[in-house]
Amino acid sequence: MITFRYIAWHYFKYFMIVLFALVFFMVGFDFMKVSKDLPDSANLVVIYVVFKSFFAIDMMLPLSLVFGMIATKVHLIRSNALVAFYSLGYSKTDILRPFVVVSSITIIIYIALHTTAFARADEYSNNIRSTSHFLKPTSKLFFTFEDKYIYFGHLYPLQERAEDIRIFKTQSNELKELIVAKEAYYHNGYWNIKEASRMKKPKDLSLGGKGIEINSEQNLKLLKGFRPKILDQVYEGKVNFTILDAIDAIILFKNQNINIDKIKSALYRMFIHPFFVPALIVIIFFFVPISSRFLNVSLFSFGAILATLIVWAILFMMIELSNTKTIPSEVGVVLPILILFGISLYIWNKNRLVSS
Repeated sequence: MITFRYIAWHYFKYFMIVLFALVFFMVGFDFMKVSKDLPDSANLVVIYVVFKSFFAIDMMLPLSLVFGMIATKVHLIRSNALVAFYSLGYSKTDILRPFVVVSSITIIIYIALHTTAFARADEYSNNIRSTSHFLKPTSKLFFTFEDKYIYFGHLYPLQERAEDIRIFKTQSNELKELIVAKEAYYHNGYWNIKEASRMKKPKDLSLGGKGIEINSEQNLKLLKGFRPKILDQVYEGKVNFTILDAIDAIILFKNQNINIDKIKSALYRMFIHPFFVPALIVIIFFFVPISSRFLNVSLFSFGAILATLIVWAILFMMIELSNTKTIPSEVGVVLPILILFGISLYIWNKNRLVSS
């Protein structure tokens, strides 16, 4: 237990150092590049830096966990602590366990953060740079839901409000009625319209038939369950969902004949992709030399970091291909992680049998 705490503490320490360095570099470089485009308000600049830092953590945390393991192993080798642990009878799997436990717990916390606005930090920071508001309205939104075609001139997701509404109701591919309203609010699971004009097309279109019927209506409740954040994310083609928004969108759209591949890809990216970290840690761990006498530690560290960056880049490329629907999300996100896990389990079992 003492050995576990010793290794876990050093691993956590190096992980935090690496994460801070990568986040500081990423945010600092970005700030130098866009400082001229930022608003003059000091408060907005601070908020921009905070959101950009959250985005940098989102990007760099998985990499930092792997780099932290490499740094910890180098420390153990150069201090001869690793040789001492093996001399006391500890196996390689005993030394590996703290790395897997700490990285897995950190990944679970990291996934939990994606149930909050943490997942949309990059969107918020870009909005501050372009509009001086961290959440900008969505304009000219046109979408389908059930048997209706809906147009929102402006959507304000944070205020859960929309302006310039047009709702076209169809039946058998034929327009039946049109609802026009200036404003609508989302409340208690419905879009509430205080005042609207309902225009119905006559059944008889002959010259002697009735004309268009126009009525004024009040307190309409429409589009049950269509949350503003779902509208903003799905129909704008964004991929930075929170977990709750993505799950709500899948439940809402499963019977609407709407393609949900991008939403599934976002969920896989948040739930499954981060677990490449413990798999990669296991694979790299068993290639680390016991002592600096057997291999150039600096050369090995460079090779391990390079291999990590290559794997991370390939996984990132596969995610982007899934987001653009070039390949199925199961192939682009799930399959590579399963392959890494298969390799790591094989290596772990092989070395466990050898040590036993």
